[in-house]
Amino acid sequence: MRVFLLTALTMIAFAANSVLNRMALAGGGIDAASFGSIRLIAGAVMLGVLCALLRGGLTLGGRGRVAGVLALLVYIYGFSAAYTVLDAGLGALILFGVVQITMFAGSLVAREAVPPRRWIGAALAFAGLVWLLWPGAGPRISVVHGLLMAAAGVGWGVYSLAGRRSTDALRGTAANFILAAPLGVLIGLALPTGAAGTVIGAQGVALAILSGAVTSGLGYALWYNVLPRLASSVAAVAQLTVPVIAMAGGMIFLGESLSLQFVAASVLVLGGVAISVLPLQGLISRSSGS
Repeated sequence: MRVFLLTALTMIAFAANSVLNRMALAGGGIDAASFGSIRLIAGAVMLGVLCALLRGGLTLGGRGRVAGVLALLVYIYGFSAAYTVLDAGLGALILFGVVQITMFAGSLVAREAVPPRRWIGAALAFAGLVWLLWPGAGPRISVVHGLLMAAAGVGWGVYSLAGRRSTDALRGTAANFILAAPLGVLIGLALPTGAAGTVIGAQGVALAILSGAVTSGLGYALWYNVLPRLASSVAAVAQLTVPVIAMAGGMIFLGESLSLQFVAASVLVLGGVAISVLPLQGLISRSSGS
C-alpha cells in the first residue's frame, strides 16, 4: 500500500507540472522564458540539497552529462513556451507520446531488438499525435505550440536515454539541473518574450518555484526512490496516468473542456504506448493458463 501511495503521489506531481505551468502562463503572471528559468533554478537548489542530505554531496561530471544538460534545456523551454497556448491535458498527452516515440527511436539507433508489439504501439501513438497536430484533422490546436511541446518531448526522451548511463539517478539529475540552470538563464534572456515583454509577477514566480522545487525536484527524487520497487510493466502503466491526471487537473483548476475528438486521439496515443510498453505476451499466456 505504501509503494502504491508513493507512486500515485509521484504521478500527481508529474501531472501538476503541466497544470502549474499552464496556470502561471494563462494567468499572465509570468512569461514563458522566465518561468522556465526559475523552474530550473528552483529544481537545481532542491536537488542539490537532497544530494547533500542523502548522498553527502554530488558529482557534476559523468557519462552523458552534455547530452543530458542540452536535452533538459530543450525540454524545459519547449514545455514552457508550448503552455502559453496549449491546455494542460493536451500538452501532457503530446509530451508523453513523443517521449515514448523518442525512446523507441533510441532503441532502433542502438540496434536493440524491437518486438512487433512495440512497432505496432509506436505506430498507433504516432498516428494519434499526427491527428492531434494535423491542421483541421483533429481538435483545434496551435500547430506551432504543439510542435514546441513535441520538441520538449524529444528533449525529455533524449534526457531519459542519456540517464540510462547514470549509476545514481538522483545525483545525475541534480548535476544536470545545476549545470543547466546558468545556461538556462542566458537562454531565457535571449528568447523573445512576446508583446507583453518580460513579466515576472509574484504569483507566477511562486508557481515556477513550486513546479521546480516540489513537483520537479521532490517529484523526481521520489520517483527514483520508488522505481526500484516497481516491476517495469507497473512503472509503465503508472506513467500512462500522467496525461489523464493532467486533463482532470486542467478541467478542475483551469476550466478546460474535453472534446470527443480529444478523447479519441488520447485513446490512440495512450493505447499505442500501452501496447508498446506492456508485456502483453506474458499477460496472454498467464490468462490462458488460468
